[in-house]
Amino acid sequence: MVRVLAFTLDPKSGVPFYKQIILQIEMAIADGRLETGDQLPTVRGLAVDLQINPNTVARAYSELEIRGIVTTQQGTGTFISDKKIELDDIERERVLAELLRDFISKASSYGFSLQELIKALKELEITDPKTKDGVYET
Repeated sequence: MVRVLAFTLDPKSGVPFYKQIILQIEMAIADGRLETGDQLPTVRGLAVDLQINPNTVARAYSELEIRGIVTTQQGTGTFISDKKIELDDIERERVLAELLRDFISKASSYGFSLQELIKALKELEITDPKTKDGVYET
């Protein structure tokens, strides 16, 4: 089984892209979507997927390596280290609230009500067998 983390970037958030990548990796480690030994995408591969400069991904990976969160093996790749990451509930709630505010604001600009969004989310949860906690399994 190959686990692929679905990275996304929000250009309107005001948070630099490299910091968004770092936070998504830290959150994935903290909640168990990424584990010790899991390989991250290559710098070039992730940059192409996210349509950003490879230097941005390299900066994120470098900072993660400095913090001891990942290890890079020349010619092999970048891997999650055995360092434990714990994000407290307050931090997780802050990130979720920010994501929801942006989502609700955008959806309401298209005329969708909060009730319609809740209904659609419940239907997605029931009908999308491909995902489990944001991790696509193949």
